[in-house]
Amino acid sequence: MIKSEALSMRIIPEYNDGIKRMLICLGVFLLVFLAIGCAEENNIDEITISNQSENEQVETSQKEEEMKMQISVQANEDTTIFELNDGKAAKEFYEQLPLTVDVEDFSNDEKIFYPPKKLDTTNTPVANAKSGTLAYYAPWGDVVMFYDSFGSASGLYELGNVVSGGEHIKNMSGTIQIRKV
Repeated sequence: MIKSEALSMRIIPEYNDGIKRMLICLGVFLLVFLAIGCAEENNIDEITISNQSENEQVETSQKEEEMKMQISVQANEDTTIFELNDGKAAKEFYEQLPLTVDVEDFSNDEKIFYPPKKLDTTNTPVANAKSGTLAYYAPWGDVVMFYDSFGSASGLYELGNVVSGGEHIKNMSGTIQIRKV
């Protein structure tokens, strides 16, 4: 029996070393396999998140395009297009459209008209008027279309800027039609 124990002791350690090596190799292989799999899944998640982010940006950009408030001013068979900003006064003015009003000369750089209701200038940017600026002069309650540089004045708020047809502002006279575009 002593010989068989000695024999088995020799065989078992050799057998155990082979199993140990095989288990270590298998363990290393599994770890590498899992690491690659996790890295790939991470990349897929990052690509998915990146694609979702890009899609959301495109959708937001399209909604902003659709949400832009543009108006047309028809005078003497000429059309001038303004894009309004997102200030409260611009939004209130936009909601009053369509309008048919008389336009008047004022000074040597602007045309004015009076909307039916006064505008709330809360959260409306102060104007630094130049040619093509559409503004609201709160003390008088008039909307101003500038065809030359003006600058700023107390109570003058920007509603928007000309997109096309700015060259027609100077020649506007009589009755004008203002509509949403």
